[in-house]
Amino acid sequence: MASRDRSAPGDGGLGRRGFLLGGAVAGAGALAAVGIDAAVSAGATDAVSAAPLNGDVVVPFHGAHQAGIDTDAQAHVSLVALDLRADTDRDALRRLMRLLTDDAVRLTRGKGALADTEPELAVSPARLTVTFGFGPGFVARSGAAAPAWLRPLPAFTIDRLRPEYGDGDLLLQIAADDPVTVAHATRMLLKDARAFATPRWVQQGFRRAHGTTRPGTTMRNLFGQVDGTANPLPGTTGFDEVVWSREGWLTGGTGMVVRRIAMDLDKWDRLDRPGRDQAVGRFQSTGAPLTGTDEFDEPDFAAKDAIGFPVIPEFSHVRRSRSDDPAERIFRRGYNYDDALPTDAVSDAGLLFVSFQADIDRQFVPLQRRLDELDLLNEWTTPIGSAVFALPPGCAEGGFIGEGILS
Repeated sequence: MASRDRSAPGDGGLGRRGFLLGGAVAGAGALAAVGIDAAVSAGATDAVSAAPLNGDVVVPFHGAHQAGIDTDAQAHVSLVALDLRADTDRDALRRLMRLLTDDAVRLTRGKGALADTEPELAVSPARLTVTFGFGPGFVARSGAAAPAWLRPLPAFTIDRLRPEYGDGDLLLQIAADDPVTVAHATRMLLKDARAFATPRWVQQGFRRAHGTTRPGTTMRNLFGQVDGTANPLPGTTGFDEVVWSREGWLTGGTGMVVRRIAMDLDKWDRLDRPGRDQAVGRFQSTGAPLTGTDEFDEPDFAAKDAIGFPVIPEFSHVRRSRSDDPAERIFRRGYNYDDALPTDAVSDAGLLFVSFQADIDRQFVPLQRRLDELDLLNEWTTPIGSAVFALPPGCAEGGFIGEGILS
């Protein structure tokens, strides 16, 4: 029997011509589908590529003031204190600050440091700022006169200070919205400094990640409380009066206090919500003072309850931190820390308290004394680290930080 020709007309099966033709059509359809998919993918990629990235945002390094003071607080910070080597004299300080400034400029622009072996880690500055502070030892070796307040803070009864979190000749405040950026910049700058100084301590802190809350939202510390509501607003006359120095080589700079405050979260857990509100003087839920409904309402310290007691207690943190003297104001910036777990508690956490003020003796010390005397929050907080630095003004392109006392 003759074999059947599967390509013959009238065959109910798929002949060779039909198979080839169908395959060609199917192939064309598949190619068209792939093309559409590729076009859609390309469009999506283009849209993603066109979306602005916070990692690309650059904070200018140069200016009348150092960046990182009136800059909106970033999500991550590394505070690094250094001790100068014995042979680091004034000429060496000049070389050190030129080197640090040059690499800080590069890194904040999203470029690798001069001898960077991993420049790929620098391409996303993420609002990186590098801010330099001088301790008493640095200023003494420069030969300049130090402001009267550039010395350790007075002793306070609540302090339980540990030497590993105090003092230092040179401070680097390295902050950005990305922890990889902070880590890389920290390493590069420490490599620059190692011939001149040795690390004394490093303290790392964090806030909410960028984009988690709306811009302008007040930070909350790990007690759940708003932290920094009463700050003066950068760019205003009030801020300038509080923060910027007008004295000698420090004109355009400021004074910096760094306090490491341990927070007993386990003990705080045992306090009910009304007790928390009374201790702070604000409602934890909204941040509003106990006499108001909005976080930024002005506290009414004269208001009394039905039986004649102050609505905002005299022992509350809000009351103790306020002064009738307008000169006793600071610009505070806090970061949370949460370190390795201890063996007998749930957490080892607290606040890296940073404040900027033109005159620490006149502005910060009276405030801290009032807190030392009565603040009920002292039941749950313990200062374990303390340091003071003078932050010189910024510099112009081609200059370096500290040139006012080193040139």
